[in-house]
Formats: sequence, C-alpha cells, structure tokens
Amino acid sequence: MSVAAMGTVSGGIGYLSQLFTSDSAASTHQFCCFSVNSSPLHMNFSRSGCLVKRGSLLSPRVSVSTAGNAKTDGVDDQLSLSPDEIKPARKSADWKAARTYSERGLIFEGKVEGFNGGGLLIRFYSLVGFLPFPQMSPYHSCKEPQKTIQEIARDLTGSVLSVKVIQADEDRRRLIFSEKEASWLKFSNKINVGDTYQAKVGSVEDYGAFVHLRFPDGSYHLTGLVHVSEVSWDLVHDVRDILTEGDDVRVKIINIDREKSRITLSIKQLEEDPLLETLDKVIHKDASVHTNSLDSNGSSIIEPLPGLETIIEELLQEDGIYDIIISRQGFEKRVVSQDLQLWLSNAPATGDQFSLLARAGRQVQEIQLTTSLDQEGIKRALQRVLERVP
Repeated sequence: MSVAAMGTVSGGIGYLSQLFTSDSAASTHQFCCFSVNSSPLHMNFSRSGCLVKRGSLLSPRVSVSTAGNAKTDGVDDQLSLSPDEIKPARKSADWKAARTYSERGLIFEGKVEGFNGGGLLIRFYSLVGFLPFPQMSPYHSCKEPQKTIQEIARDLTGSVLSVKVIQADEDRRRLIFSEKEASWLKFSNKINVGDTYQAKVGSVEDYGAFVHLRFPDGSYHLTGLVHVSEVSWDLVHDVRDILTEGDDVRVKIINIDREKSRITLSIKQLEEDPLLETLDKVIHKDASVHTNSLDSNGSSIIEPLPGLETIIEELLQEDGIYDIIISRQGFEKRVVSQDLQLWLSNAPATGDQFSLLARAGRQVQEIQLTTSLDQEGIKRALQRVLERVP
C-alpha cells in the first residue's frame, strides 16, 4: 500500500527519515511533499534524499495531516525536531547571508544582544556579531555626553541599530559591523564641499581633531577630520592647546572622499585670513601712519623691525622679486604679538608692485615689493624664506 501525504512545515529546517511506514512489503513508491507557509524554506523529499534551503530561525515543528479523518500508520499528529539537527545548516546559510550584506553594502537592522569591554554584540539571525565602540555612530555620545561608553552600551541593550556588515569570515568566525558606515550610506548624500556645519569635537590627536557634524534634525551623524593645518591661521604646535573634546565649533567641508567615506574639514577657512591685510585696515583711525622719509641719498630712513632685514635679504634671492623697500609705518593701540609677523596684503597689485605687512609689538611696517609674481607666488616665496630663516 502506497501512502501520499500533504503537510506543512513552519519555522525551520528538517531532516526526516522513515517518516512514513507501509503496511505492505510490496510497496515501491513512498513520498511526501511539504508546502511551506511564511518562510523562505523549501523542501523536496524523495527516496533518494532531500534538498534543503535556508528557513526560519525558530525550532521547527512538523505537522502532518491526511485527507479526511484517516491516520497514517506510524506518524504522530505533531513531530518536533531537535535544534541540534538544524543548527549547522542554518548557521551556514546565515553566514552566506552576511557575506551578501557585506558585498552589496546593505544596511541591516540588528538587535543589541549585549556588550563587552570592546563593543556591542549584535544579533544577525542565528549568528551574533560584534560592533566595536569606535564603529558606533557619534549620535549616541553626542546625545548623552555625560555618560561613559559602557553606560551608553548598557542603555542600548535590547534596542535595534542600523548597521553595515564590514567583515563576514565564516572560517575565522568573524562577523563585524559598523554603525558609522551605515550612517554614511544614509547621510553622505546630504553633504557637499563648501557646506558649513555646527559641530562637536570628538577625539583630539597629534595630527588633528575628529569632529562630529550636527544635522538639521539636531543629531550628529557623520564625523570628519580637521587637520592640524586647518585648525588656525596661526602656527599650531599642539592641537590640544586649541581644541578640547566636547568643544562646540563651526566647520567648513573642504573635501569629501566618497570612496573612502572620509570628510575633510576646516575651522580656519571660516575666519578671515590674517595674511590678507592692508596697513589702513590694521591701523585704527586715531593711530598714526607715517609716510616714508628719504635721506639726502634717497634711501629710506625707516629702520626695519628686528629680524625683518634678514627676511628682506632672503626675499631678494627669490626668482621674480627684484626690489624691496619699506614704504611707511604705523603704530597700533594694542600689542598683537611681540614676535615679528608677516602678512600678505589683500590690496590688488599695481603694475609690478605688491605690498607686505610686518608687525611686532605695536609697530607695523608696509613693505613694497617689485615683482613679477602673483599673490600665490609671493606667498610660496615667503614660506620658503621663513623656512630658511631661524
């Protein structure tokens, strides 16, 4: 006697053997076909074996029914399969899914199962992966800056985060997530070079500061780097002298590397370049400005500021600079710096004439250059000279 049965499988993968029995030794055709509800699982059984594809993560239960009220010999109304029987195939399928998420750059909504000293534990179907603290979005620390990372991790336990799979290595059992990369996918299309943002300083390093950008929703979603050269127009020896973790600053986006998910920021470019000054702008209206006086030989009688004479001599060695004179000087009401400082003038060049300003203490001197160089060429020449002069 042959038996054919139709049933349902819900919630898992099953390996079934000797599910049906025959009351006749002459029976030659036994088979079962399962239709699957609410699951991507598919099973095809024959005498020769079965084909199994990924199913649900729950422990499976198999229910078998026949037409009418007849019972099939040797078959219970409900059969439960051991989780140990489905675990290997299920995990293998989930590793394959993790690799697909990684290769396609997809965002996964993962539940935080817990945390340890280095990061969060994220559920990925039957697997548990790792989200290192440095890969978390700045949203959390900026929202509650008074909390430690461990306190934030404890509060996040049980919640769901948007993450990106950045490593899925089944052989090494390494499943690593990044919330930062998921935030990049969501928000990077909203930023452009030249945009300005209110921001909060995160970590400060020798080479610059990592700064979190505040978006219109009031939250901080992306992080960029302010290199030490973009912190201030002044020479910065230690970024920590200027910026501290938690400081609120305003920054300008000066570069976006969308392939490497990097943002380069500047603080100083939102301030006026102090190298671009004129004597009339520096000197207050009630301060004195003296026109150059000449001696009987037509030479300037204005004595150069300490150290300026050496710089002038070096500038005259630069190609494209033919003559230099101190044309006039003035005195400021306040002391900017006792050290000698040089600025390029933002006044347009007149013919082959260009102006520099030298400042020390309250004294300011205007220097006229006869040159074929443009403003950028003069700036580079001046930088080379200052590197040579101690």
